[in-house]
Amino acid sequence: MTIKLIAIGKTDNNHLQTLIEDYIKRLNFYIKFAIEIIPDIKNVKNLSESQQKIKEGELILNKLSPTDELILLDENGKQFDSVSFSEYLQKKMNSGIKQLVFVIGGPYGFSDEVYNKSNGKISLSKMTFSHQMIRLFFTEQLYRSFTILKNEPYHHR
Repeated sequence: MTIKLIAIGKTDNNHLQTLIEDYIKRLNFYIKFAIEIIPDIKNVKNLSESQQKIKEGELILNKLSPTDELILLDENGKQFDSVSFSEYLQKKMNSGIKQLVFVIGGPYGFSDEVYNKSNGKISLSKMTFSHQMIRLFFTEQLYRSFTILKNEPYHHR
């Protein structure tokens, strides 16, 4: 199985980007993982929130293969602790999925089309974080999950 994280807009904070890249390197020891960035939509000032979500949704859906399993990182999704998330990932790996795709939406969330295509929603917290921080938090939690599955000392129980 491969795991992909799709996010809208580049990370403009070099410190965050360095940390994210460090976790990507660590993760690739366990599983094939990549982050795919969809460029920010141009001229958003001329679009309503709904129009922006629809345009972003089209870009997200165009990045998917028919066999991908799509999980949205959404404030209304299921919450896990780190051990439960690692168990969730293990079940996904055992199910024979070729590619598990997680998506961080744009500033207004996801379009109805993306929600309809998704196979589930996960919330990282009840708090709101910047989209750039979510990339780091998610990548770190993914790495933590694999260290839990391998019974390595990164995560202390």
